[in-house]
Amino acid sequence: MRNLLTVFGATGQQGGNLISYILARPGLSQLYKLRGVTRDIRKPAAVALSEKGVEMVQADMDDPSSLRKIVAGSYAVFAVTNFWERASATVEIAQGKAVADAAVAEDVKLLIWSSLPNVTKMTEGKLSGVKHFDSKAEVETYIRGLPIKSTFYMPAFYMQNMLILFKPKPIPQNPEGTLAFTVPWREDTLLPLIDITDTGKFLAPVLLNPDNYNGKNLTAATAFYTPQQMVDAWTKVTGKKVIFAQRTGGAPMGALSPEMVRSLKESTGLISDYSYYGPTGKKDLEWTLAQMNEEATSWADFIEANEPWFENASVAH
Repeated sequence: MRNLLTVFGATGQQGGNLISYILARPGLSQLYKLRGVTRDIRKPAAVALSEKGVEMVQADMDDPSSLRKIVAGSYAVFAVTNFWERASATVEIAQGKAVADAAVAEDVKLLIWSSLPNVTKMTEGKLSGVKHFDSKAEVETYIRGLPIKSTFYMPAFYMQNMLILFKPKPIPQNPEGTLAFTVPWREDTLLPLIDITDTGKFLAPVLLNPDNYNGKNLTAATAFYTPQQMVDAWTKVTGKKVIFAQRTGGAPMGALSPEMVRSLKESTGLISDYSYYGPTGKKDLEWTLAQMNEEATSWADFIEANEPWFENASVAH
């Protein structure tokens, strides 16, 4: 008899990729049947999952009383919230705690929470405005005090962010077609990257042996990369010259919302001075990678898999 795994955010990047991974691997799909949680079970992505055999259910994360029914009968729950939907730490904390409470009330055996470091604590108050990190960390602290087996998945900076938000752009009046990767970090900054489609690779060990990972944090990244290493890989794989350019002052921030711009400015210090995960990040990453049965996707492999990058790049004169 298969155990039930309920996945919140089933049509999102983390939850959706976890479901896809399990469906594609008999070793896991024979152990777990899947329930996907989404806001609208009629949207195409939800219908597609239903057609693949996933039990799709609709939930209101702001209605705690409805969540017990959503997780009822589950052996395990993967819980993720979307801070940017409302850009509110208060909302995210309430939603995360409500899912955790529902899981405990329904005697769920394993709760996997999508977390991030507590930046205010890690930096001893020097950086206190990275709300979308601190809010997830506060929920993690709450879960650790509950009578439930728990593991904390901490994804790095998404490689997918480079497909749109931070995609290199042509340099005006440059006849050689050079592109610039313009970000606010220093050239020597160590940025952890994850191909978020690897979510299942990181969580498979937990689903196979939950007892081994009770109370553990998974530092989910392929590696730490500098911006220079990133542009070197772009150049090598695509054949297009890409250079690093540090954004300064009020330079435009592309497709980011005003709230995301404010958060990115606060996060610049976190990434530049604390490498996202803090002083133990490299050691924690080594441990996490050693748990995995499959290699995480490298930055170069991600670039190659998402070609073409710059076919339609145009220069604004």
